[in-house]
Amino acid sequence: MCLAVPVRVEEITDEFTARVRLGEGESYTSVSTMLLDRQPEPGEYLIVHAGFALNILDPASADESLRLLRQIAEEDGSLAPV
Repeated sequence: MCLAVPVRVEEITDEFTARVRLGEGESYTSVSTMLLDRQPEPGEYLIVHAGFALNILDPASADESLRLLRQIAEEDGSLAPV
């Protein structure tokens, strides 16, 4: 099973690539934006699967998803913090 977690766009590196932050730490990766209807902007959140951004989230949806994932991680104790 795969879990898509919201990631925050830090910068647009070229026409179809964005550098995103994973979680609250200092982990970053690059993702393809070629499947999106428009280029995201820094500060927006994306849903990413297998290195491809699938959707741009509104900030409220991203915050709620991250809050729920943190709650699950805290209650379960076996999941890494988000």
